[in-house]
Amino acid sequence: MKFNARKLTEQDYKMLVSWWKWWRWSPPAITLLPDNGTGGLIIEKNNEPIVAGFLYFTNSEMVLLEWIISNPEYRQKDRKDAIEFLIKVSETLCKKQNKKHMFTIGRNKHLIDIHKKLDWHVDNKTSYEMIKNL
Repeated sequence: MKFNARKLTEQDYKMLVSWWKWWRWSPPAITLLPDNGTGGLIIEKNNEPIVAGFLYFTNSEMVLLEWIISNPEYRQKDRKDAIEFLIKVSETLCKKQNKKHMFTIGRNKHLIDIHKKLDWHVDNKTSYEMIKNL
């Protein structure tokens, strides 16, 4: 069975929070997410959600792909394929919007390896995410 990509809905946020908590991430506030938590994609197989990510469209020619998270209860061996599919679908969507660049931040080795496989430039220097809540 192949993967299906769909736009995130308001109902998905609660599920994604549970995934972030399971993976020991601090869930981002819904106000940090594009379109109040609906500005992204979720990948499913047989109606089972596998992985999701958010696309921040900017007023430049760049789109930020962030907060990629996977379903910890998904036990199939194609989780990495689903993540790769998410990235490819995101790239296609951005190209259709005439965007020229995509950017992401990550430290997960498996996620970095998938980006490398898809010809993303990966800087080898450590960097830190910084945020200030106002």
